[in-house]
Amino acid sequence: MSSRRFRSIALGLPDAIEGSHQGHADFRVGKRIFATLGYPDQSWGMVKLTPEQQSVLVDAEPEIFRPVPGAWGKQGNTNVQLAKADPTTLRSALTMAWQNIATKSAPKSRTNTKP
Repeated sequence: MSSRRFRSIALGLPDAIEGSHQGHADFRVGKRIFATLGYPDQSWGMVKLTPEQQSVLVDAEPEIFRPVPGAWGKQGNTNVQLAKADPTTLRSALTMAWQNIATKSAPKSRTNTKP
């Protein structure tokens, strides 16, 4: 898996856009980041999962996924070893991360209480 393929899959998700955060490419829905590239170095990506999702992926594919070191990792942020990830596994992880953010970024409907 290459960073180019990671980028392609991430940007193929609905309403996903590319930005930059602390010198790294990131992928967002609205203003919320669901994935990044290049951290801790160019051979890694990161997906923003729930701690439960992270546990499942790390247990199933420890050669591909690992918690980001420190507090961020405890919150579900998960590194992806790009060279070891296949497209299906990466698409699944990116989709989960996207869903976690997209549901939080969805516009809330307003109820007009005035007649």
